[in-house]
Formats: sequence, structure tokens, C-alpha cells
Amino acid sequence: MLTSTKKSTLARLEEKRMKEDLMEQEKMREIHLLLENLFKREETTVKMVLACLYDVGSINLINKKVQNRSLNGLMKYVANLSKPLFLIVALRWFHKNVPNKLTNWLMSQVNF
Repeated sequence: MLTSTKKSTLARLEEKRMKEDLMEQEKMREIHLLLENLFKREETTVKMVLACLYDVGSINLINKKVQNRSLNGLMKYVANLSKPLFLIVALRWFHKNVPNKLTNWLMSQVNF
């Protein structure tokens, strides 16, 4: 059976742990908001990164899947035409998902 001193010590430790958990949650919310703000301010940079990824990815995919030389060139032309649509969809997905995914990843890096 626990004595009253041990009970109060356990209660203080539990209270301290709860405060630390709340502080951790608050800091992670702050990081999430900071990332959202960063990506909104640097939207041009995000667009450029997504465009570069699309260019490299589409060329690699077409070269891997399409062996016919003339069809390969046609597919690259079609991929280039679809790039603006990709950027619209990718940018919406990016703003909706990346801050949360990045925050979760950062949290996993500091949890031991």
C-alpha cells in the first residue's frame, strides 16, 4: 500500500508529465503552422520544385516504359502539355498534406 508521501510524489510526477505532453502538442501545432506559413510564402519555390520533379519523373518513366523512338518523343510532348494540370493538382495536394506529413516526420525524429 502506498503512503501519502508516495501518492503525492506520484501525483506530482503525473502532473508534470501531463504538462510536458501538453507543451509537446502545442509545439508540434506551432511547427505545423510555421510549415504551412512557409509553404504559402514560398509558393513559387514549391511550384518550381514540383515542376522539376515532374520533368525528371516523366522523362524517366517514359524512357523506361516506351521503347519506340518516335512514340517516345510523342509521349514526352504529351507529358509536357499535361504539366500545368499536374502542377495545379500537385500544389493543392502539397498544401493539404505536406505540412502534416513533415510535422509527423519531424516528431518521429525527436521521439526516442
